[in-house]
Amino acid sequence: MTLDSLPPLVRAEIVHVDWDALAPEEGKRLRALGIDQGARVAISHRGIFAGRDPIALMIGRMTVALRRVHAKAMTVREI
Repeated sequence: MTLDSLPPLVRAEIVHVDWDALAPEEGKRLRALGIDQGARVAISHRGIFAGRDPIALMIGRMTVALRRVHAKAMTVREI
């Protein structure tokens, strides 16, 4: 399942990131925030408008706003 389809508040681990689907500078920023393979995450909530962007992603003790297109590039498994 991809991160964008993960239900809210369900804990998951990122098992794969398709870095080729993202611009190099976006990938660098996500890695700097700790969003990479092995990271444990959960979606706290989604945007309320048409594309449901952005996604509020909980990682560790921080919450990060993530675009849906970035979340689609990440494969997760529930834990």
